[in-house]
Amino acid sequence: MEISEPVEAARDAARRAYVPYSRFPVGAALLTGDGRVFQGVNVENASYGLTICAERTAAVKAVSEGVRDFRAVAVVAERAAPCPPCGACLQFLLEFNPRLPVILEDAAGRPLVRSLEELLAVPFGAGHLGTAGAAAKPGDGA
Repeated sequence: MEISEPVEAARDAARRAYVPYSRFPVGAALLTGDGRVFQGVNVENASYGLTICAERTAAVKAVSEGVRDFRAVAVVAERAAPCPPCGACLQFLLEFNPRLPVILEDAAGRPLVRSLEELLAVPFGAGHLGTAGAAAKPGDGA
């Protein structure tokens, strides 16, 4: 995987974030098994709890297009580096690939790659529901 492609796509996406309250734009780019890159931005709402993060926006776009084989996600925020996904986004992405590489940038713009497992050490998964194996596998089209 070429790290620069999703990082550039995340940077590009961040410019389109809707952040009238925090003024903290975040961009994400999700690389999928078929080679596509789905961009996402954070979209704020006056009712703060309805705000959606860039990572989940990208994931929802991919799933809505029938793509569940997530290979890597890049997350970029100009005002904070590195800017890891929040716990909700990590948990959301875990559903599709527990070993997902997460690409961040340090303050100098150099890539930092961490695994989703490393960032979310004790996740909640299908096994906790007693339905291990019932969750859709990446790319199964279910």
